[in-house]
Amino acid sequence: MHAFFATQFVLQLPPGHRFPMEKYAMLRDALATQLPEVSLSQAHPATDGELAFAHAAAYVEGIDGGNLPASVYREIGFPWNPAMADRARRSVGATLSAARLALSQGVAANLAGGTHHAYADKGGGFCVFNDLAVASRVLQAEWGRTPRADKRPLQVAIIDLDVHQGNGTAHILQNDASVFTLSLHGEKNFPFRKEASDLDVALPDGCGDADYLVALENALETLDGSFAPGLVLYLAGADPHEGDRLGRLKLTEDGLLARDRRVFDWCWQRRLPCAFVMGGGYGKDLNDTVRVQTNTYRVALEYWRRWRRNC
Repeated sequence: MHAFFATQFVLQLPPGHRFPMEKYAMLRDALATQLPEVSLSQAHPATDGELAFAHAAAYVEGIDGGNLPASVYREIGFPWNPAMADRARRSVGATLSAARLALSQGVAANLAGGTHHAYADKGGGFCVFNDLAVASRVLQAEWGRTPRADKRPLQVAIIDLDVHQGNGTAHILQNDASVFTLSLHGEKNFPFRKEASDLDVALPDGCGDADYLVALENALETLDGSFAPGLVLYLAGADPHEGDRLGRLKLTEDGLLARDRRVFDWCWQRRLPCAFVMGGGYGKDLNDTVRVQTNTYRVALEYWRRWRRNC
C-alpha cells in the first residue's frame, strides 16, 4: 500500500506553538518500523493549475510570495516563510497522488492532509490549501479526459471524521452536486461558525464510542441512500480520541479502530476506492495520537490486501 509524505519540509514554529509538527515524522517512523508493507513515497507539490480547481489565483500567489496581509497568516495559524508555502503545496500533492493510486489499487494514503478549514480565498485552523476539494475536482477532470467504456462522470464522497467540522470543504463544494460532503464533528468545537455540508452530524461534548458509532452508521446509511460515489476521500482524524487536547470527545483507541474498520468496510462492500488522509491529532501525549493513526493504517492494509486478492 502506498502512502505519501512531506515530512522533510518541516515548519520551524515559534516556541510554545500549539501545532504538533513533529507528529508527522513520528508517524512516518512508526509506519517504517511497524508496517513495512506500507510503501512510503515523497510527495510532489501541487501545481498552480491543480490548485486553481479550488482556490483563487490571487490567494495562491499571495501564499507563494508571502505578500498577503498579516491577518491572513494569523487566521491560518502559521507564520509565513517559503517552507510553509512549499509544504502546503506538497500536502495537496500527496492527497492527489493517493487518490490517483486509489483508483487503480483500491486504497492509498497521505501521512498528512485533511486541510479542511481552507476556503477558496483564505486559510484557517492550520490549513492553507484544501487538499480534499482540490483532489475531488482534479480527479474528476482527469477521469473525464481518460477514454473508458463507462462514460459516467466521477462522483466523489468526502467522509470527514475529524473532530472539527470541514467548513472550508463544505463552502468550496456547496453548489457541486458531484461531490457529497459528510462531516461528523463536535457541535461546540472549532470552527464556531459552521458551513453547511451535504450531511452534518454534530456531536455533544463527551460523546463516547457507542453513541459515535451509531451516529456514523446512520450517516453512512444516509450517504448510501442519496449518493453513488466512484471514489471516497476519508479524513481519519485522530482528534476524537479521549486524550486529545482539542477534541472534547471521548472515543477510545478501540472506538476509533471500530470507526476506521466501518469506513473501510463500507467502501470495500461497494468496491469504492478510498484515499485517506490524517487530519487533526493533538494528543496530550503525541504517542497516543501516532498510535491511533498507525491503527488506521493497520486497518487500511487489511482492505488493500483484499483489493489485491479480489480485484
